[in-house]
Amino acid sequence: MIGWLTRSPEERGLLNPSFCAVLLWQAAQGHMANSNAALPFEAAFLVLAMVLHRETRESLPRGVATSLAVWLEEKSLARSRIADRSRTLVPFTKEALNFGGLHGLLLLSPGVVRPNLDWEKKVTASIKASSDEVRLCAKRAEFVGRWFSKTGSAATVMALIGVRP
Repeated sequence: MIGWLTRSPEERGLLNPSFCAVLLWQAAQGHMANSNAALPFEAAFLVLAMVLHRETRESLPRGVATSLAVWLEEKSLARSRIADRSRTLVPFTKEALNFGGLHGLLLLSPGVVRPNLDWEKKVTASIKASSDEVRLCAKRAEFVGRWFSKTGSAATVMALIGVRP
């Protein structure tokens, strides 16, 4: 990773580990709420690629009734872009997972990511005090977590998107 102070202002703002860890917390919380199962570790590497890019985020369906497979069929260009962005964002996702794990926001176990629910009030307050765009990113991250839980295993999600662990 590039040193923090040598990163561009845009990178420091959008890809900072604290913000990205909160988005991963939201996704893990959504996954847990929908299926009572932790977010698969591999699936965590798709979350940022889907919610940080405005066009992709805004094209996500409003509810989990639309399957990931159907959405990808309708948004064929999104599939390749998500795959490319997820590869590019691997170092930032790793950094966010490390940051969230070290600070207790995320509970990392072999193969899974769980939200530390002790942080729920702090995360909610932080998001509430943020910009509309940050709130939308958090809401969509939570949706992606719920959506992934309805899609099936991480291998299924990754195969649909066209990436491998």
